[in-house]
Amino acid sequence: MSSTNIFAKIFENKYLYLFFLLIITACSSIKNTSKDNKKINFTFLQLNDVYEIAPIQGGEFGGMARVETVHKNLLKENENTLLFMSGDFLNPSLIGTLKVDGERVRGKQMVEVMNAMNFDLVAFGNHEFDLSQQDLQKRLNESNFPWISANVNLKTKEATIPFYKEQNGIVKSVNKTFIKELVDADGTKIKIGFISVCIPSNPRDYVEYGNMIIKAKESYNSIKDSVDVVFGLTHVKLMHDKRIAKLLPNVPLIMGGHEHANSNNFVGNVQISKADANAKTVYIHRISYDKKTKKAIVKSELKEINSTIKTDENVGKIVDKWENILNTRIKDVIKNPEEIIYKTAIPLDGRDYKIRSESTNLGQIITKAMSFAYGNKVDAAIVNGGSIRIDDQLVGNITPVDIFRVLPYGGDIVKVELKGNLLKRVLDYGKKARGTGAYLHRHNIEFKNNTWWINNRHINSSLTYTVAFSDYLLKGFDIPFLSDKSEEVLAIYHPKKEELAHDIRKAVVEYLKKQ
Repeated sequence: MSSTNIFAKIFENKYLYLFFLLIITACSSIKNTSKDNKKINFTFLQLNDVYEIAPIQGGEFGGMARVETVHKNLLKENENTLLFMSGDFLNPSLIGTLKVDGERVRGKQMVEVMNAMNFDLVAFGNHEFDLSQQDLQKRLNESNFPWISANVNLKTKEATIPFYKEQNGIVKSVNKTFIKELVDADGTKIKIGFISVCIPSNPRDYVEYGNMIIKAKESYNSIKDSVDVVFGLTHVKLMHDKRIAKLLPNVPLIMGGHEHANSNNFVGNVQISKADANAKTVYIHRISYDKKTKKAIVKSELKEINSTIKTDENVGKIVDKWENILNTRIKDVIKNPEEIIYKTAIPLDGRDYKIRSESTNLGQIITKAMSFAYGNKVDAAIVNGGSIRIDDQLVGNITPVDIFRVLPYGGDIVKVELKGNLLKRVLDYGKKARGTGAYLHRHNIEFKNNTWWINNRHINSSLTYTVAFSDYLLKGFDIPFLSDKSEEVLAIYHPKKEELAHDIRKAVVEYLKKQ
């Protein structure tokens, strides 16, 4: 039978005719909708300041395996979904202090998890430089994701060069900027660019920090004509992000880090977003870009990562592996790690937004333990809130492992003789630093009637006081005018290895045992 006769037979049946007509119409419709409409939708998933791969606060919040479930769901919603880390993830953590195969972990666990999650881009945070150059280089080499920074470089004996990754014998520099091309189903194609700077709060011999504001502008100018739109991925203080936003008004979104509490601010049309630390929340930014108007519309959602979100199986296995390593190896660091050293029905509050803003019962315990380490023969004790990293509440049976999670940095408790004038300046600075890691927890010191008191007496500017400090505070990172070189610091005692004050964590453990 000829093709003409076949179609004649089909058209004799009105139902078959209608069916055939619908197919032609549908095909035509599909063809029409596939035309490039010059608009494209894409999604950013933002994390910042993540130190724990497992859930925190008794398993209620956080957990990278839960984040991966959110990530995969967003990819199903829109395949143009990108995953970002706005700095601070290699350190500190209790796992990072342990030895595996003779080497400290130092963030290896985080890189393995992030590789499995297929991060699209990460920024350097200041705590990446807690690591030695050798350890940081290992983490860079192990990472399958790109890094970015316009203002941090590697200082060698010969020259200052960009940080780099070396994989399979190939050396690839960390770029100052990053470009990604996106295409949607109808063929709309755009290039998006990223710039990044890091706060210079961890000076190291091997790191050169360029000026954050100048380098942000330079990197923006170097990329703006090569892409459709530029975004920021930064790790600086909010006030610095605001300066960058004012300088670069055409950047629609800066995904920031460093502060540990979520925030969403605007400078003109520039949005600056930061999520909570340890993945308690993440930011989801759904973005629509119009190539005709050259405008990006950003709709952001702060999503809580909690126990209602299922654990991704693959990432969950990696997290479990490292948690098992922690449980096994911790005995090399702490004798009797599961010993109950204290019981409390009242939660000891180490949550970031509390510990960086007000005197909590956990902060009081730590400073009392610092005085205890010196037989209470000091006038006062002070620790910075940023040293307390648990971001959790401790309740019920407290073990040494809990305390080591609270204070993963460890470090000496130093005994300092200083003039009252300097002590008042330090205390004023800590009070004004509320909301940051420089906020100070104090023992035997009060602020009342608009003045500072120590041992129930006004602090006398001309007198000399003996104060127990966390050694970090004497490095000048949090309080610029307080260091071992300060004129009004008259003497510093560094404890010997066998002394209780040699490790602040062990001092807290012993103090709690006595209560």
